[in-house]
Amino acid sequence: MLQRIQTLYLLTAAICSGVLSSTTYLIVSGGVVIGIIDSLAYLLLFLGSALLSVISIFLYKSRQTQFVLGRLNIILNFILLGLFVYRLLSLPGEPANSEKGIGLLLPVFSIVLLALANKAIKKDESLVKSVDRLR
Repeated sequence: MLQRIQTLYLLTAAICSGVLSSTTYLIVSGGVVIGIIDSLAYLLLFLGSALLSVISIFLYKSRQTQFVLGRLNIILNFILLGLFVYRLLSLPGEPANSEKGIGLLLPVFSIVLLALANKAIKKDESLVKSVDRLR
C-alpha cells in the first residue's frame, strides 16, 4: 500500500486539502485580512476532498474504485477553485492591489496531485491486465 507512488500523491493531496486549508487567507491592501474559509461551505468542501483522498488510499485493492474516487475528488477541487475565483472577483474594491495567499492555489495543487495519482493507478491497472493475459 505505502510502496506505491499513487499513495504518496493521494497522501500529499489529503494534506494539502485538509491541513493547509486552515491557513488560507486573502490580504487586501490596507491591512484588512479576509478569511477564505470563513464560511462552513468552503471548510466542508476542503474536508470532503481530504476525506476522499484518505478513503482512496485505503481502497488500494480496488483500483477502479480508487480511480473513480480520484476523478470525483478532481471535480470537487474544480468546484472549490471556481468558488475561489468567483469570490475573488466579487470582492469589493480593487482586486489588482490585493495579495493572494496560498489558499487560492491549494485546489490547483490538489488537482495536479490527484491527476498524477490517477495516472499511476491507470498504469497499475494496465500492468495487472497485461500479467493476466500472460496466464
